[in-house]
Amino acid sequence: MAKIQVDGRKRVIIEAVSPAVDGGRFPAKRTVGDQVQVEADIFTDGHDSISASLLAHREGSSEWIEIPMHPLVNDRWTAAFRVSELGLYGFKVQGWVDHFETWRLALLKRIKADSDAAVDYLIGADLMSEAAARATGADAVWLRERASVLRSGKAPKELRIHATDPALHELVQRYPDKQHATESDREFKVAVEPVRARFSSWYEFFPRSTAQEPGRHGTFADCEKRLPYIAEMGFNVVYMPPIHPIGRTFRKGRNNNPECQPGEHGSPWAIGAAEGGHTSILPELGTIQDFRSFVARANELGLSVAMDIAFQAAPDHPYVREHENWFRKRPDGTIQYAENPPKKYQDIYPFDFESEDWPGMWQELKSIFLYWIEQGVTIFRVDNPHTKAFPFWEWCIAEIKRDHPQALFLSEAFTRPKVMYRLAKIGFSQSYTYFPWRNAKAELTAYLTELSQTPVREFFRPNQWPNTPDILTEFLQIGGRAAFSIRLLLAATLGANYGIYGPAFELMEHRPIRHGSEEYLDSEKYEIRHWDLDQPESLRPLIARVNAIRNSNPALQSDWSLKFHYTENDQLICYTKESEDRSNLILTVVNLDPHHTQSGFITLPLDELTIPHDRGFEAEDLLTGERYLWHGPRNYVELDPALKCGHIFKLHRHIKVETDFEYFL
Repeated sequence: MAKIQVDGRKRVIIEAVSPAVDGGRFPAKRTVGDQVQVEADIFTDGHDSISASLLAHREGSSEWIEIPMHPLVNDRWTAAFRVSELGLYGFKVQGWVDHFETWRLALLKRIKADSDAAVDYLIGADLMSEAAARATGADAVWLRERASVLRSGKAPKELRIHATDPALHELVQRYPDKQHATESDREFKVAVEPVRARFSSWYEFFPRSTAQEPGRHGTFADCEKRLPYIAEMGFNVVYMPPIHPIGRTFRKGRNNNPECQPGEHGSPWAIGAAEGGHTSILPELGTIQDFRSFVARANELGLSVAMDIAFQAAPDHPYVREHENWFRKRPDGTIQYAENPPKKYQDIYPFDFESEDWPGMWQELKSIFLYWIEQGVTIFRVDNPHTKAFPFWEWCIAEIKRDHPQALFLSEAFTRPKVMYRLAKIGFSQSYTYFPWRNAKAELTAYLTELSQTPVREFFRPNQWPNTPDILTEFLQIGGRAAFSIRLLLAATLGANYGIYGPAFELMEHRPIRHGSEEYLDSEKYEIRHWDLDQPESLRPLIARVNAIRNSNPALQSDWSLKFHYTENDQLICYTKESEDRSNLILTVVNLDPHHTQSGFITLPLDELTIPHDRGFEAEDLLTGERYLWHGPRNYVELDPALKCGHIFKLHRHIKVETDFEYFL
């Protein structure tokens, strides 16, 4: 006879636990202070009642908190816990047949039908005695006394009030019978990161282009002088491309010319020269002490410094000499440089993640992160992580976060969706997205809905950038000032994380190297640029206003509440975001056409937004200070891009009228 491998008395089934990324293979993501809403399908055979609870703890702690779960609909149950510290949390779900609740509900039906019998109360007395054995102190005494009353032999009608006492129900629930409880088949993980992972505004600039005089190479001292300009615009993360020595072999010239002329500086992503590699600083920028001073000044201004990590080497990087086996060789004995046909990057050697010495290479690459963490940097923008092995990233990020849970990683992987999602699952805190190329209302709506309203949001945090040093979209090339304003409004309100590459963005740099290309003419990737930050047409005031709105409105500091609403004109896009406590409701309307005035009615779902139908509500434009009194779900909007490209409305659900009556929701 075959041996039975299961405990058949565990009759409750637990399925479809969420949040669970790939069935629990990877942790879901949250930030400090977030509430983790857990749901699961929990049911059993027959008609018995069941109870369920959520168990949660911080990894490394043996102390679990237990939270009762409540039914939603169709055997779906829920409970929540709040995460207050960085690091990993774990949770489990358990369910059990609740014999006391089964008895109580059946008794209530019998009482209603006047068919309760003495034996019904004896069954209840036994259940109370069992609960008393699990209880302690006064609770145990009270339960035994109540069981004795039900065994007293009194007529059922005299026992009804004792058996249905709400206090009895509450006390028995406090001491459940879990001897045959079913537990979820695994402990699910939640990775808790700093709030910066959920809400950040990035500003990217090239440090070599910060000198006040044209033609001079910028230094970290010049970068320090640039910081107040960035902070005054309301950003909270400042990001610089690589700051390391730049290779001389096959150095690129202006406009990606493979022939470098004397005095040209090359690409910062061609990392490594005689002066050092990934833990060294380009001498023209200064010293490590200068860099630390820059980081300290940024922190004083409320800015976090993000560092570019590009795991590749120039031909004269020390790694090439010391660890030649970390690079792939061609049949002629030369090292394979990077290619993306027809593009060739002779100034860059990719690492070979199939190297025989891969363990040594992994350790060395991890040490680069650790070195810069020691210098005060905890945010890293990682260049092309999809061209490095996934197992490396999963190991490396976990290793770093074990000792430095405050570290954040932004994935710069403009590649296929599943590859981008995998990088997020294995540890990257944020990711660049396809946002730069989503211009039409339908594609913006579909894409942002996928990122904010599907299970993707459990692990993938989008960071919207309208431009980067590699991306000058056609929309920005031909749309003029309005195009830059439109993309700023969309990036900053659709996404809680966004960034711009400046000063190219605020000064509306729009010249491509050639028609059909997204490369900038005279790109900073290959030369020093001098920027006149005081140009009167700069978008600096608009950027500062938008960031101020973001910083003062919690609704714009997360992604999950994003909802799109109907407009009768497809050149107008309309959406709301709301804070977790529902006290802050923001409505954004943007004209997607940079050339023409667009107008039409927008339709808001007043019930969903808990706005009364029978009174007016106020729409305060946070960009201009204008206030509008709206009535009902349909309201008219007209946007001339020559004047303004959008509204960021704060909706007030109550208005005060002159009669001194105040209407509240």
